[in-house]
Amino acid sequence: MDAALKQRANELFQADEHELHKHTDQLFAKLMIIQWVAGVAAALWISPRTWIGDTSEIHIHVWAAVFLGGAICGLPVSLAWRQPGHPLTRHVVAASQMMISALLIHLTGGRIETHFHVFGSLAFLAFYRDWRVMLTATAVVAVDHLARGLFWPQSVFGVLTASPWRWLEHAGWVLFEDAFLVISIRRTLEDMFEVAMRRARLEGTNVEIERQVIERTAQLSAAQAQLVSASRQAGMAEIATNVLHNVGNVLNSVNVSAEAVAGKVRQFRLGRLQSAAGLLSENRAVPQYLTDHPQGRVLPDYLGKLAADLTETQDAILEELASLRSNIDHINEVVAMQQAYARRSGVVGTFPVADMVEDAIRINNAALHRHGVNLERDYDTVPPVLTDRHKVLQILVNLLSNAKHAMDHNTGDKLMSVSVKPAGPDHVEIIVKDNGGGIAPENITQIFSHGFTTKEEGHGFGLHSGALAARELGGALTAQSDGPGMGAVFTFKLPVNHPDIR
Repeated sequence: MDAALKQRANELFQADEHELHKHTDQLFAKLMIIQWVAGVAAALWISPRTWIGDTSEIHIHVWAAVFLGGAICGLPVSLAWRQPGHPLTRHVVAASQMMISALLIHLTGGRIETHFHVFGSLAFLAFYRDWRVMLTATAVVAVDHLARGLFWPQSVFGVLTASPWRWLEHAGWVLFEDAFLVISIRRTLEDMFEVAMRRARLEGTNVEIERQVIERTAQLSAAQAQLVSASRQAGMAEIATNVLHNVGNVLNSVNVSAEAVAGKVRQFRLGRLQSAAGLLSENRAVPQYLTDHPQGRVLPDYLGKLAADLTETQDAILEELASLRSNIDHINEVVAMQQAYARRSGVVGTFPVADMVEDAIRINNAALHRHGVNLERDYDTVPPVLTDRHKVLQILVNLLSNAKHAMDHNTGDKLMSVSVKPAGPDHVEIIVKDNGGGIAPENITQIFSHGFTTKEEGHGFGLHSGALAARELGGALTAQSDGPGMGAVFTFKLPVNHPDIR
């Protein structure tokens, strides 16, 4: 048996035993007062007065019941109320209880029926579950019967003369009862210790369960923190990927423009211009050469056509340069947008909803144009929201990107709409709708799960991180679809004022 377990069982057993002793002390305190009153009543009923000649006086039994009974009861009652549970208290109670029995036997003139009060008192004393208390009570009974049997047999046996060994008969019957009571006490104590042992084992089990719960809770908290961190990083990666993709698209346009400019430059007819210049240099008598020589006569027309051709080429180059500048400005805009987005990351403030939606659209703008997506806007008047701009943009950029990808296989028009609507007095809704491939009914409940994706190259982080971010903002992200090929609607519900945002 484990030493700690046994020690804890002993502590519980001793605590239960002490409580039992306290309650039994208090029980006997009340019982002794009742017995005292009953003794006085018995004395008054049996022989209230005595006659000496012509004089009637109160019988000595009445005074004995009042004063001797009060003296016997006073000390144990006082100890029971002042020191309940103390070993001395229960031994005093045992001795006093036997004295009460002796007094009642005396008051009834040694009637044999009153002797049963001794056996009843022993049964009550067995409530202490302490065999030593039984020894104290038995010793008091034996001494009382011995002393009174020798010097005053009538008060204990009801006869004037009695055998000097009669007290042994009474003591024997008391010991006979003690034997059964001690066996009962022993078994009861064994049961109490077994109960204490079970409680000790249960406490140990509870402590172990609490330890495991704390440990598992800590592990789950750590795993949740890692999952949230991974989801945020995935969302950031998704945004960065979209930004780089948009920048790449613009750079493709820049490359096309640069190649077009290079082609136009290569088409310059500089060789012919040099030939014309050489002819003019060789024939310095320009008037005669231009009028008389066959080549000189066509040179002015040629130079005119060459000038027109160069002018046309110059216009084309200027147009490509304008396109190149526009694309470079677009790159700068996307980069500036991303830098501003990074600077505002994690900053809580009050922002217009339409502005945040437009920022998300600008990040995806090049990709939307390249894929031929027709974007419609429908912004109702809604109040600014107190929120984390970074998390809102993370959600919106992901929704726009997903809607664009959902329409990749459309053979007809690719239509996307973004709406801003009020949702009651305390919320707004941002709705992204597309006419893409739609969502199968069995996937509606899974699309926000970690790692779930229907894309061949998807990672399943975007919508999951978006749902977590929406929840952190005090809102919700939901999806609706009538089925495959029927498009999808994603609704981002956001509180206007969320005091818990940090």
